[in-house]
Amino acid sequence: MSKDPRSPDYDPADDPKVSTASDMPEELPNELPPETETITFHQRLERNATLLFIGALLVVSVGGVVEIAPLFWLENTIEDVEGMRPYSPLELAGRDIYVREGCYLCHSQMIRPMRDEVERYGHYSLAAESMYDHPFQWGSKRTGPDLARVGGRYSDEWHVDHLTDPQSVVPESVMPKYAFLSDVRLTGEHIAETMATHRMVGVPYTDEMIEVAQADFQVQTDPWGDIDGLLERYPGAQVRNFDGLEPVTEMDALIAYLQMMGTLVDFSTFTPDASR
Repeated sequence: MSKDPRSPDYDPADDPKVSTASDMPEELPNELPPETETITFHQRLERNATLLFIGALLVVSVGGVVEIAPLFWLENTIEDVEGMRPYSPLELAGRDIYVREGCYLCHSQMIRPMRDEVERYGHYSLAAESMYDHPFQWGSKRTGPDLARVGGRYSDEWHVDHLTDPQSVVPESVMPKYAFLSDVRLTGEHIAETMATHRMVGVPYTDEMIEVAQADFQVQTDPWGDIDGLLERYPGAQVRNFDGLEPVTEMDALIAYLQMMGTLVDFSTFTPDASR
Protein backbone atom coordinates (compact mmCIF):
# COMPACT_ATOMS: atom_id res chain seq x y z
CA MET A 1 0.00 0.00 0.00
CA SER A 2 1.11 3.53 -0.71
CA LYS A 3 1.92 5.90 2.16
CA ASP A 4 1.21 8.96 0.00
CA PRO A 5 -2.08 10.54 1.24
CA ARG A 6 -2.78 11.68 -2.34
CA SER A 7 -2.65 8.14 -3.72
CA PRO A 8 -5.99 6.32 -4.27
CA ASP A 9 -4.37 3.24 -2.68
CA TYR A 10 -3.53 5.08 0.51
CA ASP A 11 -4.82 3.41 3.71
CA PRO A 12 -4.25 5.21 7.02
CA ALA A 13 -4.13 1.83 8.81
CA ASP A 14 -0.88 0.95 6.97
CA ASP A 15 0.85 4.17 8.03
CA PRO A 16 2.40 3.84 11.51
CA LYS A 17 2.53 7.63 11.85
CA VAL A 18 -1.23 7.96 11.62
CA SER A 19 -3.54 7.57 14.63
CA THR A 20 -7.31 7.44 14.35
CA ALA A 21 -10.10 8.02 16.84
CA SER A 22 -10.65 4.27 17.13
CA ASP A 23 -6.99 3.67 18.05
CA MET A 24 -6.76 6.26 20.82
CA PRO A 25 -10.20 7.48 21.92
CA GLU A 26 -8.72 9.66 24.65
CA GLU A 27 -6.48 11.59 22.23
CA LEU A 28 -7.12 13.71 19.16
CA PRO A 29 -6.37 11.79 15.95
CA ASN A 30 -3.71 13.15 13.62
CA GLU A 31 -5.26 11.62 10.52
CA LEU A 32 -5.87 14.21 7.80
CA PRO A 33 -8.23 13.73 4.87
CA PRO A 34 -6.56 13.11 1.52
CA GLU A 35 -6.08 16.21 -0.59
CA THR A 36 -8.67 16.74 -3.29
CA GLU A 37 -8.28 18.18 -6.77
CA THR A 38 -10.05 21.40 -5.62
CA ILE A 39 -7.56 21.95 -2.81
CA THR A 40 -4.67 21.21 -5.14
CA PHE A 41 -5.96 23.78 -7.64
CA HIS A 42 -6.41 26.35 -4.87
CA GLN A 43 -2.85 25.78 -3.67
CA ARG A 44 -1.59 26.17 -7.21
CA LEU A 45 -3.58 29.42 -7.56
CA GLU A 46 -2.18 30.88 -4.33
CA ARG A 47 1.40 30.07 -5.29
CA ASN A 48 1.19 31.56 -8.77
CA ALA A 49 1.20 35.36 -8.65
CA THR A 50 -0.02 35.71 -12.23
CA LEU A 51 -3.01 33.40 -11.77
CA LEU A 52 -3.88 35.03 -8.45
CA PHE A 53 -3.79 38.48 -10.04
CA ILE A 54 -6.01 37.36 -12.93
CA GLY A 55 -8.49 35.76 -10.54
CA ALA A 56 -8.64 38.85 -8.32
CA LEU A 57 -9.08 41.07 -11.38
CA LEU A 58 -12.03 38.97 -12.58
CA VAL A 59 -13.73 39.09 -9.18
CA VAL A 60 -13.29 42.85 -8.88
CA SER A 61 -14.49 43.38 -12.46
CA VAL A 62 -17.68 41.41 -11.92
CA GLY A 63 -18.40 43.26 -8.66
CA GLY A 64 -17.72 46.62 -10.30
CA VAL A 65 -20.01 45.93 -13.24
CA VAL A 66 -22.84 44.83 -10.94
CA GLU A 67 -22.55 48.05 -8.92
CA ILE A 68 -21.84 50.56 -11.68
CA ALA A 69 -23.79 49.33 -14.72
CA PRO A 70 -27.29 50.06 -13.31
CA LEU A 71 -26.34 53.73 -12.86
CA PHE A 72 -26.19 54.18 -16.65
CA TRP A 73 -29.92 53.47 -16.85
CA LEU A 74 -30.92 55.95 -14.13
CA GLU A 75 -31.69 59.54 -15.05
CA ASN A 76 -31.00 60.68 -11.50
CA THR A 77 -29.73 58.86 -8.43
CA ILE A 78 -31.35 61.37 -6.05
CA GLU A 79 -35.13 61.41 -5.85
CA ASP A 80 -36.96 64.73 -5.80
CA VAL A 81 -38.18 65.47 -2.28
CA GLU A 82 -40.71 68.20 -1.59
CA GLY A 83 -39.41 70.92 0.69
CA MET A 84 -35.72 70.72 -0.14
CA ARG A 85 -34.15 74.06 -1.06
CA PRO A 86 -30.69 75.67 -1.08
CA TYR A 87 -29.42 77.21 2.15
CA SER A 88 -30.35 80.81 2.86
CA PRO A 89 -27.39 83.22 3.02
CA LEU A 90 -27.31 83.17 6.85
CA GLU A 91 -27.65 79.37 6.98
CA LEU A 92 -24.88 79.01 4.40
CA ALA A 93 -22.61 81.22 6.49
CA GLY A 94 -23.45 79.11 9.53
CA ARG A 95 -22.61 75.94 7.64
CA ASP A 96 -19.23 77.38 6.69
CA ILE A 97 -18.57 78.07 10.39
CA TYR A 98 -19.66 74.51 11.21
CA VAL A 99 -17.11 73.19 8.71
CA ARG A 100 -14.41 75.65 9.79
CA GLU A 101 -14.64 74.58 13.42
CA GLY A 102 -14.51 70.88 12.49
CA CYS A 103 -17.90 70.00 13.99
CA TYR A 104 -18.19 67.12 11.52
CA LEU A 105 -15.26 65.39 13.24
CA CYS A 106 -17.42 64.62 16.30
CA HIS A 107 -20.97 64.87 14.94
CA SER A 108 -22.38 62.97 11.98
CA GLN A 109 -25.28 64.10 9.81
CA MET A 110 -26.42 60.71 8.56
CA ILE A 111 -29.05 58.57 10.25
CA ARG A 112 -28.85 54.98 9.07
CA PRO A 113 -32.07 52.98 8.46
CA MET A 114 -31.66 50.90 11.61
CA ARG A 115 -34.25 50.70 14.36
CA ASP A 116 -32.01 51.98 17.16
CA GLU A 117 -30.92 55.03 15.13
CA VAL A 118 -34.39 55.85 13.81
CA GLU A 119 -35.92 55.66 17.28
CA ARG A 120 -33.22 57.90 18.74
CA TYR A 121 -32.64 60.45 16.00
CA GLY A 122 -35.70 60.32 13.74
CA HIS A 123 -36.36 59.34 10.13
CA TYR A 124 -33.37 57.91 8.29
CA SER A 125 -31.43 60.40 6.18
CA LEU A 126 -32.34 60.91 2.53
CA ALA A 127 -29.85 61.49 -0.27
CA ALA A 128 -31.78 64.63 -1.22
CA GLU A 129 -31.01 66.19 2.16
CA SER A 130 -27.32 66.37 1.22
CA MET A 131 -27.77 67.38 -2.41
CA TYR A 132 -26.72 70.99 -1.75
CA ASP A 133 -23.82 70.14 0.58
CA HIS A 134 -20.38 70.72 -0.89
CA PRO A 135 -18.79 68.84 0.76
CA PHE A 136 -21.38 66.65 2.50
CA GLN A 137 -21.30 66.49 6.30
CA TRP A 138 -22.08 62.81 6.88
CA GLY A 139 -19.13 62.48 9.23
CA SER A 140 -17.21 59.34 10.18
CA LYS A 141 -17.70 59.04 13.95
CA ARG A 142 -19.95 60.16 16.78
CA THR A 143 -18.19 61.55 19.78
CA GLY A 144 -21.37 63.57 20.12
CA PRO A 145 -24.88 62.74 18.84
CA ASP A 146 -25.97 62.84 15.22
CA LEU A 147 -27.24 66.30 14.20
CA ALA A 148 -29.25 65.49 11.07
CA ARG A 149 -32.54 66.19 12.91
CA VAL A 150 -31.34 68.65 15.56
CA GLY A 151 -33.42 71.53 14.15
CA GLY A 152 -36.19 72.55 16.56
CA ARG A 153 -35.22 70.06 19.26
CA TYR A 154 -33.71 72.75 21.47
CA SER A 155 -34.36 76.45 21.98
CA ASP A 156 -32.05 79.16 20.70
CA GLU A 157 -31.12 79.93 24.31
CA TRP A 158 -30.07 76.30 24.83
CA HIS A 159 -27.83 76.45 21.77
CA VAL A 160 -26.24 79.70 22.97
CA ASP A 161 -25.53 78.17 26.40
CA HIS A 162 -24.30 74.92 24.85
CA LEU A 163 -21.93 76.61 22.43
CA THR A 164 -20.72 79.07 25.07
CA ASP A 165 -20.11 76.44 27.77
CA PRO A 166 -21.10 72.90 26.74
CA GLN A 167 -20.56 71.44 30.22
CA SER A 168 -23.13 73.85 31.68
CA VAL A 169 -25.94 71.94 29.94
CA VAL A 170 -24.28 68.55 29.34
CA PRO A 171 -21.88 67.93 32.28
CA GLU A 172 -20.26 64.85 30.69
CA SER A 173 -19.58 66.63 27.38
CA VAL A 174 -16.02 66.80 26.04
CA MET A 175 -16.94 69.51 23.54
CA PRO A 176 -14.72 72.62 23.61
CA LYS A 177 -16.17 76.08 24.29
CA TYR A 178 -17.18 78.33 21.38
CA ALA A 179 -18.08 81.46 23.33
CA PHE A 180 -15.98 83.57 20.93
CA LEU A 181 -18.66 83.12 18.23
CA SER A 182 -20.76 85.77 19.99
CA ASP A 183 -17.91 88.26 19.67
CA VAL A 184 -17.36 87.92 15.92
CA ARG A 185 -19.65 90.19 13.92
CA LEU A 186 -20.83 89.22 10.45
CA THR A 187 -21.96 91.62 7.75
CA GLY A 188 -22.48 89.16 4.89
CA GLU A 189 -20.11 91.21 2.76
CA HIS A 190 -18.86 88.22 0.76
CA ILE A 191 -21.87 85.91 1.00
CA ALA A 192 -22.91 86.64 -2.60
CA GLU A 193 -19.53 85.42 -3.85
CA THR A 194 -19.88 82.28 -1.74
CA MET A 195 -23.31 81.58 -3.23
CA ALA A 196 -21.99 82.17 -6.75
CA THR A 197 -19.25 79.63 -6.08
CA HIS A 198 -21.81 77.08 -4.89
CA ARG A 199 -23.83 77.71 -8.04
CA MET A 200 -20.80 76.67 -10.08
CA VAL A 201 -20.99 73.18 -8.54
CA GLY A 202 -24.72 72.76 -9.09
CA VAL A 203 -26.60 74.56 -6.30
CA PRO A 204 -29.56 76.30 -8.02
CA TYR A 205 -29.04 79.83 -6.73
CA THR A 206 -30.67 82.30 -9.11
CA ASP A 207 -29.33 85.69 -10.17
CA GLU A 208 -31.93 87.31 -7.94
CA MET A 209 -30.86 85.26 -4.91
CA ILE A 210 -27.25 86.28 -5.41
CA GLU A 211 -28.14 89.93 -6.07
CA VAL A 212 -30.06 90.31 -2.78
CA ALA A 213 -27.90 87.88 -0.78
CA GLN A 214 -26.49 90.45 1.64
CA ALA A 215 -29.94 91.94 2.28
CA ASP A 216 -31.40 88.47 2.93
CA PHE A 217 -28.47 87.77 5.22
CA GLN A 218 -29.42 90.73 7.42
CA VAL A 219 -33.19 90.21 7.17
CA GLN A 220 -33.13 86.70 8.63
CA THR A 221 -32.20 88.14 12.04
CA ASP A 222 -34.31 91.29 11.64
CA PRO A 223 -38.10 90.81 11.76
CA TRP A 224 -38.61 94.36 10.38
CA GLY A 225 -36.99 93.64 7.02
CA ASP A 226 -38.32 92.18 3.76
CA ILE A 227 -39.36 88.90 5.31
CA ASP A 228 -41.85 88.04 2.55
CA GLY A 229 -39.14 88.18 -0.10
CA LEU A 230 -36.82 86.04 2.01
CA LEU A 231 -39.49 83.40 2.61
CA GLU A 232 -40.43 83.35 -1.05
CA ARG A 233 -36.85 82.62 -2.00
CA TYR A 234 -36.18 80.27 0.94
CA PRO A 235 -39.44 78.67 2.13
CA GLY A 236 -39.36 77.64 5.77
CA ALA A 237 -36.47 79.93 6.69
CA GLN A 238 -36.62 80.89 10.36
CA VAL A 239 -36.51 84.64 11.00
CA ARG A 240 -35.47 85.91 14.44
CA ASN A 241 -32.54 87.12 16.48
CA PHE A 242 -30.99 83.76 17.25
CA ASP A 243 -28.45 84.75 19.91
CA GLY A 244 -30.30 87.74 21.36
CA LEU A 245 -27.50 90.19 20.52
CA GLU A 246 -27.97 93.28 18.37
CA PRO A 247 -25.39 92.79 15.58
CA VAL A 248 -25.39 89.66 13.44
CA THR A 249 -22.72 87.35 14.82
CA GLU A 250 -21.19 84.01 13.99
CA MET A 251 -23.32 82.63 16.82
CA ASP A 252 -26.45 83.77 14.93
CA ALA A 253 -25.31 82.10 11.74
CA LEU A 254 -24.36 78.79 13.34
CA ILE A 255 -27.60 78.53 15.32
CA ALA A 256 -29.63 79.41 12.20
CA TYR A 257 -27.92 76.51 10.43
CA LEU A 258 -28.46 74.09 13.33
CA GLN A 259 -32.13 75.05 13.74
CA MET A 260 -32.77 74.41 10.05
CA MET A 261 -31.24 70.93 9.94
CA GLY A 262 -33.81 68.21 9.39
CA THR A 263 -36.78 70.58 9.22
CA LEU A 264 -37.23 71.01 5.45
CA VAL A 265 -38.85 67.65 4.68
CA ASP A 266 -42.29 66.86 6.12
CA PHE A 267 -41.86 63.20 7.02
CA SER A 268 -45.49 62.91 8.10
CA THR A 269 -46.43 63.01 4.41
CA PHE A 270 -43.21 61.77 2.81
CA THR A 271 -43.46 58.50 0.88
CA PRO A 272 -40.19 56.96 -0.38
CA ASP A 273 -39.91 56.06 -4.05
CA ALA A 274 -39.85 52.25 -4.04
CA SER A 275 -38.38 52.15 -7.55
CA ARG A 276 -35.13 53.51 -6.15
